[in-house]
Amino acid sequence: MLRFVFGAVVAAMFIAPGALSAESSVSGPAGNIPPVGETVITRLKPDHAVGRGYRMVFTVNAPLEVAWGFKTDYENQDLLTNKLISAHRLVSRNGNEVITESVFANKPKLLFRWKITLFPEQHMLRYVLLNPQACGQYYHNGTIQLEAVDAGTRITQVAYFDFFGVSLWVNYPFSGGMSHFLEYTAQWEQQAVLNYWRQSR
Repeated sequence: MLRFVFGAVVAAMFIAPGALSAESSVSGPAGNIPPVGETVITRLKPDHAVGRGYRMVFTVNAPLEVAWGFKTDYENQDLLTNKLISAHRLVSRNGNEVITESVFANKPKLLFRWKITLFPEQHMLRYVLLNPQACGQYYHNGTIQLEAVDAGTRITQVAYFDFFGVSLWVNYPFSGGMSHFLEYTAQWEQQAVLNYWRQSR
């Protein structure tokens, strides 16, 4: 997913109202702060809607303000070093509300339009897919929260979504499934943030 992913992606997705009805671990070590290089992925189910979701937690070895700068630099063309993203552009920015468009490598004919709302004081953002039907989805939204930790910055991304075949994608354990997609995204972002930091010095 695009920087959704925000950091890619994101391609990855805003919190629906209500509590979680179920969750199950997919991968990663125990503990609340995974070491740099590790990713914790948990499957989620929205409480008040059909579909699926996930919580992904990973740590980048960079200060909070650097990671936040990377996450909110929507003109950063380094996003295209993510092999899952074919195209990305900033459409508009009005204060803390941003509109972006992305094309993903596995859906080259679809243009994903995202609305991102930034909460700088909390180092948190919310995103929602504005054209889900055009992208073969029923809905797609999520949050990304950044927190300073001893090792650098912990990033927690939560997403909820629904589309035809969603259960298969979420549970498919091989290349092309959700776990593979998210693990690649986290690994890419860990390196991309470091590159961004070097370039900004």
